[in-house]
Amino acid sequence: PPELHILNNCSPSQLEGLCCFLQLSVCPEHLLVRFCSWLLDLTPNLSYTSATILAEQLFLQRVLSLTQPPSRHLMAALTSFCSKYSQPFCRVLVAAVLREPGEGTEQTKLLCELVEECLEPDCVQLVLSQVLEVSLSEKLLPVMQAVLGRQEVLPPELFDLLVLTLCRQAPSFATSLNYAKLVTAVLTMYQSQVN
Repeated sequence: PPELHILNNCSPSQLEGLCCFLQLSVCPEHLLVRFCSWLLDLTPNLSYTSATILAEQLFLQRVLSLTQPPSRHLMAALTSFCSKYSQPFCRVLVAAVLREPGEGTEQTKLLCELVEECLEPDCVQLVLSQVLEVSLSEKLLPVMQAVLGRQEVLPPELFDLLVLTLCRQAPSFATSLNYAKLVTAVLTMYQSQVN
């Protein structure tokens, strides 16, 4: 709809106000899918700041409150948004999921699915760098496994940080099967870089 062009003309505070006024954070999920499909057709593209605000307003509370797998509507909306605005999405959502205390099982599964199926290589690296910025936990190991499963070539500095983090955290995961799988994956995929 032509009215959506207002999204390109709002200041960040105006956009936040508009999102609150439209109640985007609680709109029904089938409407969320339609809204995200409209965003794909919007020209020019949203600015990074606007896309970040929309990612937060549209998805943050929905994802953080998941207690069961996301609905197909929510997955469709997430996938649609990620296909065009994955950098802002990762900055908002991945960071929030990583900061959440506790198990966060559904959030972790969702993150793994997005890494495996939706994100571009540069965003996969962004997810890995965000994971390596926080203290590793059992909850984060599957996310790292999903990143490695993409078999992307990692920049040397990110690879070095990964290896260093795994070495430093080894005593904490002495009995962890997930940690052992992760180390094995690193040694297998990047054997030419490991010494």
